[in-house]
Amino acid sequence: QVQLVESGGGLVQPGGSLRLSCAASGRTFSSYAMGWFRQAPGKEREFVAAIRWSGSSTVYADSVKGRFTISRDNAKITVYLQMNSLKPEDTAVYSCAASSTAYSGRIGYTIFDFSFYDRWGQGTQVTVSS
Repeated sequence: QVQLVESGGGLVQPGGSLRLSCAASGRTFSSYAMGWFRQAPGKEREFVAAIRWSGSSTVYADSVKGRFTISRDNAKITVYLQMNSLKPEDTAVYSCAASSTAYSGRIGYTIFDFSFYDRWGQGTQVTVSS
């Protein structure tokens, strides 16, 4: 069974930085794309960023453009989210997501959609506060 294991969350002051990591573990896993979503208390889950495994094209939510950077390590099947200039409104549980190469359920959805992905991590808390 493939698992996504996240790390790197924590408490940071406004203007600070954090780097989240998400590693795919388990049996051989081939990814079409991986991404990050977040959910703040009382709010719906929202898309943050994603990267396609082939070609490495990236997409970002408007709210994080210019501050967050998503990247990947092919050999480790790991995706990173570098978060700079953090704001209190970035406080949320951040979840890693993966869309397996063999996953046909993403047809009809875009990389920004929850249903585009078939694997999810357990989530890691990011708190931005002074």
